[in-house]
Amino acid sequence: MPVYELNGRKPEIGAGTWVSPSAEIIGDVRIGMNCWIGPCAVIRGDFGTIIIGDGTAVEDGVVIHTPSLVSIGTQVTIGHAAVIHGSTVGDFAVIGMNSTLGDNAQVGRWSIVAEHSLVKKNQVVPDFKLYAGCPAVEKGDITETYREVMQMGKQLYNELVNQYLSTLRQTG
Repeated sequence: MPVYELNGRKPEIGAGTWVSPSAEIIGDVRIGMNCWIGPCAVIRGDFGTIIIGDGTAVEDGVVIHTPSLVSIGTQVTIGHAAVIHGSTVGDFAVIGMNSTLGDNAQVGRWSIVAEHSLVKKNQVVPDFKLYAGCPAVEKGDITETYREVMQMGKQLYNELVNQYLSTLRQTG
């Protein structure tokens, strides 16, 4: 597993979490249980602390870094090639593909940051809101229908963790 201690800071990875062999986890990183860390993800806790809650999916090519603290809640989905820098993400949120969260950005519980969006430094996305654009602006509320669809996606990643842990084999 691509996990590296740096300056006495060693990552902690919870039981049942799958980490891609091409991901890199460095330094003061705490990953919860039953998470999925995709190919080429970089989670770099060299300057600060990164905490990722249980059941969170960090998709392919995601970069997470901080000068101080990144706190990501439980059952969060972080889309392909997103960048999270010094930010806070609430439980059950979705960060869309190629989105960027700047320093001290806050994304609330059950919120969605749409694909290719920029949540600027110090910007706050409240709980149960959909934000999109560059810079990201409010587009509406997260309805019960949104939440049901989001929960189905999170369930797919929960199942994927088990599939990767039990059936993924290198060939050739």
